[in-house]
Amino acid sequence: MRLVQLIHTDGDRRAAVVDGEQLRLLAQRSVYDCICSGRSLESTEAVEYDPIYRGESDWRLLPPINHPEPARCLLAIQEARTALSRSPEDWFAFRRQAGPWSAGIADSFPCLADRLPTTPFDPHYFYQGNWLARRLAAAKPRRHVDIGSSVLTIGVLSAHVPTVFVDYRPLVVRQSGLTSVAANITCLPFADRSLASLSCLHVIEHIGLGRYGDPINADGARIAAEELQRLVAQGGAIYLSTPIGRERVCFNAHRVFAPATILSFFPQLRLTSFSYVSDDGTLHEDVAPAAVPPLEYGCGFFELQR
Repeated sequence: MRLVQLIHTDGDRRAAVVDGEQLRLLAQRSVYDCICSGRSLESTEAVEYDPIYRGESDWRLLPPINHPEPARCLLAIQEARTALSRSPEDWFAFRRQAGPWSAGIADSFPCLADRLPTTPFDPHYFYQGNWLARRLAAAKPRRHVDIGSSVLTIGVLSAHVPTVFVDYRPLVVRQSGLTSVAANITCLPFADRSLASLSCLHVIEHIGLGRYGDPINADGARIAAEELQRLVAQGGAIYLSTPIGRERVCFNAHRVFAPATILSFFPQLRLTSFSYVSDDGTLHEDVAPAAVPPLEYGCGFFELQR
């Protein structure tokens, strides 16, 4: 079922179902209403959609992204206004040019947040993946074990070093150099001090909050850290990242730690390098944890060795 939103010249707004060459108007005023009403979608009348596309109808197509609480939209208000105003304009311009490749409403896929002056990225995940890759390139381990980090990062790393990826929700793939294992970070299937190279990026802050189906445990982050520490071999290293800043629990998304709290979780290991991403998305490399200024939601990168 394809749903669209329309507005009439008299101000009436309606959601509609695409049905062949027609749009079947619904009682609901928006796609959001259709989702939230819990009622069946009953059509009250039908209109031909070609005249709407050509701008020859009293009905006009609206982008399907309205929400009753605009403050919760991901776009800033000005960005939303620009995107909403350009989308129909661009769509009609494309249809006038496209000929046999013309775009129909049933196949449209509005992407309204991508017209940006620079490429957007998540600084935590961008820099932590680069940081780990550079550390492993220098260390050249024969095997690497990762616990729950970004699968995109681990997939690339596995092309350069045989990698075992462990997650509570197992990664179901077949890829040379990559082995997937299902396990809970609080009880990992490895012997004491058996791993020379271990990573766990942006993971321990989630443990025990139930977000990913794991059991609720208020002490989950500390228990996970103890289990990771247990695995590090003599002379081995663990590469760990986690949110740092004003300490708090943002249930059930994540925790935020002070760097000193993370270090207290690993009393048997010594810190060999520390970097962090600040609130403005800037990477600060090879600094002392005590030198980190007050942050709200940064990301610390800890290299610890036994």
